Amino acid sequence: MELYDGRPENMEGRLPREVRTYDFLDRMEIEYKRTDHEPADNMEACSEIDAVLGVLICKNLFLCNRQKTNFYLLLMPGDKKFKTKELSGQINSARLSFAEPEDMLKYLDIEPGAVSIMGLINDRNHAVRLLIDEDVLQGEYIGCHPCVCTSSLKIKTADILEKFLPATGHGYETVRLLGED
Repeated sequence: MELYDGRPENMEGRLPREVRTYDFLDRMEIEYKRTDHEPADNMEACSEIDAVLGVLICKNLFLCNRQKTNFYLLLMPGDKKFKTKELSGQINSARLSFAEPEDMLKYLDIEPGAVSIMGLINDRNHAVRLLIDEDVLQGEYIGCHPCVCTSSLKIKTADILEKFLPATGHGYETVRLLGED
C-alpha cells in the first residue's frame, strides 16, 4: 500500500459513488491523503491501513431504531467497544440496532464494509443523524472510506467539521462512549 495525495490519476474501474466522493472533496477544496487496498475484513488488515495513513480509522456504524424511522451514523474510535444501551440514553432513542444493507444503500449509497461519513453527500433529505464520539473529535485527522471498501482516506477533522458537513447540510451530535464492560 502506498499513500497518495488526492484522487487517483486513473479513474477507470472506480465505482461512481467513489468518483462522486472525490469530486465533492475537490469541489470543497478539502485536501486528503488516500491509499488503495483489498477489502479489510479483520482488525489486522485495518491496522495495516491505519499504519499507512498514520491515523486510526473510525469505526462507522449505521444504526436505526426498532421502527426504522430514525437512522444514525455513529463515528467512534476503532478500538472502542460499542454498547447499544450506552448510546441509546444519550440520544433519547429506545433500542438501537444495526440498519439493514438496503437502508445503507437507500440513504448513503454505501454497502456493508464501506460505511463512512462520506456517505452523507448522498443523504440529500437529511434522514441520517450524525453522532460522533468525543474521542474522534480530539484527533487531528479522521480516517474513512470514500464510499467503497477498497480505498481509505485521511482528512483533517477540522475540514470535516468546518467544510464537509456544512456543504452536505448535516450537523453532528457529540456522544461520549466509554466502551467498557
